[in-house]
Order: sequence, then structure tokens, then C-alpha cells
Amino acid sequence: MPTRETESPGVGAAAKQVAEHASALARLEVELASLELKSKVAALGLGAALTITAGVIALFALGFGLAAAAVALAIVLDAWLALLLVFAGLLVLAALLALIGLKTLKRGTPPVPKQALEEAKRTQEALRNGAH
Repeated sequence: MPTRETESPGVGAAAKQVAEHASALARLEVELASLELKSKVAALGLGAALTITAGVIALFALGFGLAAAAVALAIVLDAWLALLLVFAGLLVLAALLALIGLKTLKRGTPPVPKQALEEAKRTQEALRNGAH
């Protein structure tokens, strides 16, 4: 003959199981937020590094441009042309790095864990709907 203990685990055990699941879910959501923030911070760091590198290369390009102007004044066509070509190449490289850096910065901003927040909202809605 079935007894009360063999038929169902009871309210206390069910409450304990619900609390354990809620705790595990909260830990997973915190981990998701942490991973998402790390990803965004990495994108911000890479974008900033590329943009700073572009600025440094642009500074070198300016130096080569001024050197090209100085050599042009001396009317040494071969050296002038070589320096001008280096100047143009460095400017193109700086522009390319700046565009990539800005695109990477935009991808990392704002540093908010959107996926984790959306998942937390869905979980709250599911808990509310399940309770009613």
C-alpha cells in the first residue's frame, strides 16, 4: 500500500529543488554577463590600440611628408619622389587602421551585457507566468 512518503517527495523537497535551480540559473546568468563584458572590453581595447597605432603612423607620415618637401626644395627629384611615395603609403595605411579601429570601437560600445540582461528578463517573465 503506497504511503505518503512514496507518493510524492513533499513541499519541502520541491522548494529546495526550486531554490537550487534558481541559484544555478542565477550563477549561469552572472557567468554569461561576465563573458559578454570580457568580449566587449577586449573589442574596446583592440579598437583603442588600432586607433592609437593609426595616430602614430600618421605622425610618421607627416614626418616623411615634411622630409619630402625639404628634399623637393633641394630639387633632387629621385629622393623627393621616393619620400613622397613613402608618405602617401603611410597615409593610406594610417587611414585603413583608423577605419578598422573605429569599427572595432563601435562594436564594443556600450559595454553592457545585452544577452545576459535579455535572458534575465525572459527568466523573470517565465517565472511570473509559471507562478500564475
